[in-house]
Amino acid sequence: MTLNAQQIDSSINELHENFIRSGLTKEQVASDLNISMTKLDHLFSLTQQSLNDPWILRNYLIENVKKNGQEPVPFSAMSGDWHRHWFLNSHAIDQRKMSGGDN
Repeated sequence: MTLNAQQIDSSINELHENFIRSGLTKEQVASDLNISMTKLDHLFSLTQQSLNDPWILRNYLIENVKKNGQEPVPFSAMSGDWHRHWFLNSHAIDQRKMSGGDN
């Protein structure tokens, strides 16, 4: 699935807002997801090549926003049940299995 420019901008903003609401640092997120800071930066800018990885970050942030007692910002493009999107590997997302490397 390809997002248009507006959807990309919205998704980047939604990831950022949920990151803020999570109360976590980028170092904590990278450590919890077992990824580098470079990869995390790619995820927050949606320049990561894997389509699954941003969904893993999305789900992780939603979970941590709720743990922090906040209401998550809804995602406009990255919405719905990822198990129903044919282009995503739902098993990898469920297992929080990020793709290898920094891209």
